[in-house]
Amino acid sequence: MTEANYDINSKGILAYMRRWRKVLLTTSLLAFISSLVFSFFIEDKFESSVILFPSTTTSISRALLNDENYKEKDFLEFGEEEEAEQMIQILKSDEIKQHIIQKFDLMNHYSINPESEFRRTKLNREYDKNIDFFRTKFMSVKIEVMDKDAEYAANIANEIAEMYDKVRNRMLNKVAVQALGIVEGQFNQLSSEINRMEDTLNMIRSLGVQDYETQVEVLSDQYGAALVNNNYKAADIIKNRLDTLSKYGGKYLSLVQQLEYEREKLSDLRKIYSEAKVNAQSTIDQKFIVNRAEVAEKATYPLRWLIVCVSTLATFLFTMIILIIIDPR
Repeated sequence: MTEANYDINSKGILAYMRRWRKVLLTTSLLAFISSLVFSFFIEDKFESSVILFPSTTTSISRALLNDENYKEKDFLEFGEEEEAEQMIQILKSDEIKQHIIQKFDLMNHYSINPESEFRRTKLNREYDKNIDFFRTKFMSVKIEVMDKDAEYAANIANEIAEMYDKVRNRMLNKVAVQALGIVEGQFNQLSSEINRMEDTLNMIRSLGVQDYETQVEVLSDQYGAALVNNNYKAADIIKNRLDTLSKYGGKYLSLVQQLEYEREKLSDLRKIYSEAKVNAQSTIDQKFIVNRAEVAEKATYPLRWLIVCVSTLATFLFTMIILIIIDPR
């Protein structure tokens, strides 16, 4: 086959198209009409979306109860890439999916036979096809919902955004409640131990041991003076008091020192206990909503003009290729 058979230049192509113009126009016109008619059989779908930023807060107490010992990020600060990816994982969770499916009765809404053998598979496929989550270039997260009902699309998108807080707070609260139980047990145990030591210390004080070191010094001087003055009765009384100090003095000093140490521990533990209670008993929004979903005024899908243009152009080019193969001259 010679080069003359394939005259690939603008004049040759235009001449070839003029020669086969009737065929090209006919097939293109048929494709135009067919695609236009077909596009009207495609069900309209409306799009609604919510744009939100994740927060950086994980511990409510550390975010709100300002403490120089903690370097927690500001709870008003937007999250970054890691927080955005975590948000998407939660938004895709089965808990949110099942809540949306049940609340909006998507089985019937998507016209899926509840008696079908693969009803769950079909339902999940429709859910994933119509509901999507992705991170934007600004580190925000977009919830995008497509549906044949514009109001449904907006309501689903907004409900998913609201469910994010509930699911994340539930996850954090579960751990916080467990932590509170541990800290509360330690706090109560230490408080009981301190009370026991204080009771013992009060009992020793009732025996006359008030300030061991000072008392020993004073009584020793008094005992020596009584002996010098041959006041043996007073000396015996002082001797008994010194014996009591000698018997309980060591225990007294030990309890005083231990109580000081345990009270410092209790003070630190009380602070941790207070923080654990805040985390376990309080919730806070874990997101910043930029735009809530609104009911769309017109369908987003399908783009009928695009379907018609692509179909017509594809048919024209395909016809040209077939004609060149049949008649390359």
